[in-house]
Amino acid sequence: MDTKNNIIRVDNVSKAYFVGGVDIPVLKNISFEVKSGDFVIIFGPSGCGKSTLLHALLGLEGPNTGSVTFFGENLYNLPTEDDRSQFRKIHIGMVYQQPNWIKALSVIDNLVFPQLLLGKTRDEGLSKATELLQTIEMLEWAHYMPSELSGGQQQRIALIRAMVTDPEVIIADEPTGNLDFVSGQSLMKLLQELNTKQNKTIIMVTHDLEYLKFAKTAISIFDGQIVDIYDEKNKDRLTRDMKNKRGYETA
Repeated sequence: MDTKNNIIRVDNVSKAYFVGGVDIPVLKNISFEVKSGDFVIIFGPSGCGKSTLLHALLGLEGPNTGSVTFFGENLYNLPTEDDRSQFRKIHIGMVYQQPNWIKALSVIDNLVFPQLLLGKTRDEGLSKATELLQTIEMLEWAHYMPSELSGGQQQRIALIRAMVTDPEVIIADEPTGNLDFVSGQSLMKLLQELNTKQNKTIIMVTHDLEYLKFAKTAISIFDGQIVDIYDEKNKDRLTRDMKNKRGYETA
């Protein structure tokens, strides 16, 4: 793999869970690559395996077969979970549907804390956090508690929290799931800016087809398998295909 262009490679990943004495397949021979600077949206109906795939990408849950490679490094060849955790801290920023705050800390201290874990001083952390808050015009909220912010504001803060360690890749799990339409569009435009202006590689999971317009690459998953992969050259076909398929939420 040319790590200058393809920074993530998923090869024949399969995952099954043993339930009630039976193996229940969730992922079935999933393969794809992600190029540096791509904006990938993985989409499909609830229960199709999106979250399991995301966990595999993050090094949280190893596949039964296949491999997940970042920058030429197989995540599951790293010796321990602590090694995978350290890898995530350095290379991956994560945004969840429901932000996980340290409730006793203010907004800005929630942004400083991840930097302290990587050895930054508090002054360095405050400088970076202040800079990022300014970029999303939310510096005035720095000393509020996260619970005092609206859902849309919290997700914008969660996104820049994912950026404080300057990772190459941002992975977002249904980040607009709890937002209204306006807040969701605002968050997506912020993700798009990070992709186009800072060349951050974005991988986002969603079941909402409204956001496919932001993708450079769209991966359709159904019943644990990749149905199709669309790029900027064939996104018109994606629109036509979606009109003829059932099972997807089109909110």
